[in-house]
Amino acid sequence: MNMESLRPDKYLKYLYLPNLFTTKRTKEILSVNPTVEPLREEAKEVIVTVYDYDAEHLEERKLSSVEGCFPYKQSGRTTWINIDGLRKADVEAVCTHFDIHPLVIEDILSMNQRPKMDEADNSIFCLLNMLYYNNEKNAVEQEQISIILAKDVVISFQEDARRDVFNPVREKLRVANSKLRQRTADLLCYVLLDMIVDNYFIVMEKLGNRIEDVEEEVTRGNNPHVLAHITQLRKELIVLKRNFTPVRELVNGFLRSDNELLEDRHTKYYKDVYDHIVQAIDLAENHRDVMVSMQDLHINNVNLKMNEVMKVMAIVTCLLAPATVIGGIFGMNFDTNVNFFHQQWGFYVAVSLMLIIPVGMLWMFRRRGWF
Repeated sequence: MNMESLRPDKYLKYLYLPNLFTTKRTKEILSVNPTVEPLREEAKEVIVTVYDYDAEHLEERKLSSVEGCFPYKQSGRTTWINIDGLRKADVEAVCTHFDIHPLVIEDILSMNQRPKMDEADNSIFCLLNMLYYNNEKNAVEQEQISIILAKDVVISFQEDARRDVFNPVREKLRVANSKLRQRTADLLCYVLLDMIVDNYFIVMEKLGNRIEDVEEEVTRGNNPHVLAHITQLRKELIVLKRNFTPVRELVNGFLRSDNELLEDRHTKYYKDVYDHIVQAIDLAENHRDVMVSMQDLHINNVNLKMNEVMKVMAIVTCLLAPATVIGGIFGMNFDTNVNFFHQQWGFYVAVSLMLIIPVGMLWMFRRRGWF
């Protein structure tokens, strides 16, 4: 056995309540300080993918630098520019070329931002997180994505080039005369938002499976680490809560907007995304209620087991009390006038009383239904 795991100071530190909030995972979830600007590391690799299309034609290109996407500012067709990996110089160059407000540049390069949507005269900017479930760490991971809707152009900035949820969008763009190919850029913006929101349900499904497993552990009551599992799941639900609620406001901003970049016929599509995010919030609340109930059930089970142990100990104490009293009387160190104290059969009388009285007490306890 590893003696390092038995060190008492490893656990005694948690008797001080603030130490419960100093674990690494908790810091990752709760580390939000708008007065301190976190440092973002420059991406080692930047991948620029351009989809320039109309109903009949599609041009799909991978570029080695962001300057290669500049000619698509006024291509006469709808263009999706997806940039994987963030470098300050590249972001500034792209936004400057496409006439994006400087404040948007700061938001794109920021970290731990709250999902939001901002409007300008010539563009609409929205920022939110793509969520993934890490099966190895059993944790929800998030990646910040920024989407800019301009005239016939959608620009998306992602942090990680290894993964995203947009493969179904790319497949739709490769289908000639598809609805996405026939519509304007604001429908493409809707599809990107819809893919991100739909992936939330995949993450929640995996969390739901873990919740069911923990629920079985609580019901069986044979896992001493179940409370740690419940606490970890509640932390992951905090991540969902912090990401879901602002997205509802973000999508609602599209519904309220009268920007010329948004066509009225596409309002119903954004309404569909709004319905999905509301459903996701409700499902996350249900998961949270289930976790609270499981934690209460676990604590009640622990208290019940403790009560059972205390009841057994109380019964044993009661059964030993007559023997203790009788032994004390017979063991007094002075002489008495009680005759059978000095008789040969006195010992057997004392032992018999020590056995008969506890048996009678057991019968009485059983009859009263105490155990």
